[in-house]
Amino acid sequence: MLVRQIVDSQLAQFAYLVGCPRSGEAIVIDPERDVDRYFEEAARHDLRIVAAVDTHIHADYLSGLREMAERGVLVYASKEGGTDWQYEWLIGSEYRHRLLGHGEAFSVGFIEFHAVHTPGHTPEHLSYLVRDAGAGTEDFIAIASGDFVFVGDVGRPDLLERAAGLSGVMVPSARLQFASIQREFKPLPEFLQVWPAHGAGSACGKSLGDVPTSTVGYELRHNRSIRAAADEQGFVDFILAGQPEPPAYFARMKRENRIGPKLLGDLPAPRRIEAATIASLAGRRDVAVLDTRPRHAFFAGHLQGAIHADLDNEFTAIAGSYVDEDTPVYLVVEDARVTEAVRALVRVGLDRVVGYLTPQMLDTFAASDGSLAQTKTIDMATMETMRVAEKGRVLDVRGAGEFEADHVAGAIHIPHTRIAAKHNELPKGGGLLVHCSTGVRTASAVSMLERLGYEAFAVDDRFAAYRQVRPSHEAVRR
Repeated sequence: MLVRQIVDSQLAQFAYLVGCPRSGEAIVIDPERDVDRYFEEAARHDLRIVAAVDTHIHADYLSGLREMAERGVLVYASKEGGTDWQYEWLIGSEYRHRLLGHGEAFSVGFIEFHAVHTPGHTPEHLSYLVRDAGAGTEDFIAIASGDFVFVGDVGRPDLLERAAGLSGVMVPSARLQFASIQREFKPLPEFLQVWPAHGAGSACGKSLGDVPTSTVGYELRHNRSIRAAADEQGFVDFILAGQPEPPAYFARMKRENRIGPKLLGDLPAPRRIEAATIASLAGRRDVAVLDTRPRHAFFAGHLQGAIHADLDNEFTAIAGSYVDEDTPVYLVVEDARVTEAVRALVRVGLDRVVGYLTPQMLDTFAASDGSLAQTKTIDMATMETMRVAEKGRVLDVRGAGEFEADHVAGAIHIPHTRIAAKHNELPKGGGLLVHCSTGVRTASAVSMLERLGYEAFAVDDRFAAYRQVRPSHEAVRR
């Protein structure tokens, strides 16, 4: 058996190519939408992809299952979870498919996959026990756990409420997750490998480990969420506390994956724009300019209305949360990274990537008297001085857990990926003093606020520095 973990570092997402060299057949587990790379990987190993499977209806990216089906691949999906959690695009379709329930199995070559219903993260979630029948053993070798069990954590059960807006399902989902752990994970052999769908950096859990795979035994001993599952209420309290705010685009991903993502086909191929047209992009609200440069370069000069989305820091979450799916997108990006940016965008349904310019082109434009906007930056000490003098309101764009642990007195709190959705809650008059923990999230949040017409100052400093200037009478919150 051949196994290759295919990593999307932007989303901390793991797909798996599992191949049977004896038959030359392979399957992809949890593919993303740009499926060409899976076929290329299979070809490198003289394999042909004959099947694809999703563990559940994803919330953080568009599934590649429909793209696979369109290419004639046999696709598998869950039929568990009730009528509200079915793959609507598959039911009654002419695609080659099979809907699976708990205990059902299928084979790819000599490799067997046994479906295990593991609800909690989502109602329909299936994990898959994997056995290499060609090796002559009755033992399973691994569990493809999807968003059920990660390295160091388990799938968060609050997304249907916090991201998809379904009221009153968070606690019942946590109880389902507890039951799944007790019933389906704890009895497994400790030698079994765990193949999770995400790693550190994913918003699908709160403390995922930065190790690609694990074993059942290791997780039973060291996974804090599983160890918290000694009793149901203790687990519910633990798993729902401190979960990060889900990016705003998650609800759209969940909906589109259920009804069927638009077919992508070939990747968008944005063209480098003419230098003479750069000025025409400034200040426009009918297009989105995503500037992928480091934040200090963006602060120093950028096209008016551009959104800061550093390609190395939360690019996908920012783009997905700040840009409407029908908006034409232009990129400020190096030539060598255009395809990387395009792939990240289509994975969250931003397909209208129409053009790009390089950072060097922007520098040339500025040198020839082109007008660039600048972002006003301050440090924590200046922020405190302005706050005390009532020359601005502090806006904290960190996650809920960070804010609850400690924050500036009187600060407004909106997580950075929710700025576009919740900006109407902000005061209209006066400046906003925007900070996060390091300045990274601040840069994107301020760029969006500027695009929306707010006066904003970027606190380009670490929140830890605030402890040096915090008023002595202000208690530290823990």
